[in-house]
Amino acid sequence: MTMSIRSSEALVTLSHPFRTSGLDAVQPAGTYRVVTDEEEIIGISFLAFRRTATTLHVPAIEISATARQVVAIDPAELDAILEADSRPA
Repeated sequence: MTMSIRSSEALVTLSHPFRTSGLDAVQPAGTYRVVTDEEEIIGISFLAFRRTATTLHVPAIEISATARQVVAIDPAELDAILEADSRPA
């Protein structure tokens, strides 16, 4: 039996600069690519997947850069960043 792996991609737009534990510098507002990798859970009677990695691609898509970086981010930290960004200033 082979294990199935899948990836999903989302674009998140942040209106305010933010900080993440995986990067030293504050990141500017913008649209960021987030990729989530999941693997199939084997041995159960229905198809299910478990998250194995979530990555944030920096800098923001609209920023012209010669170097791009992929940083692992905890999904709970990403949720907290998104929630903080949605609050009125």
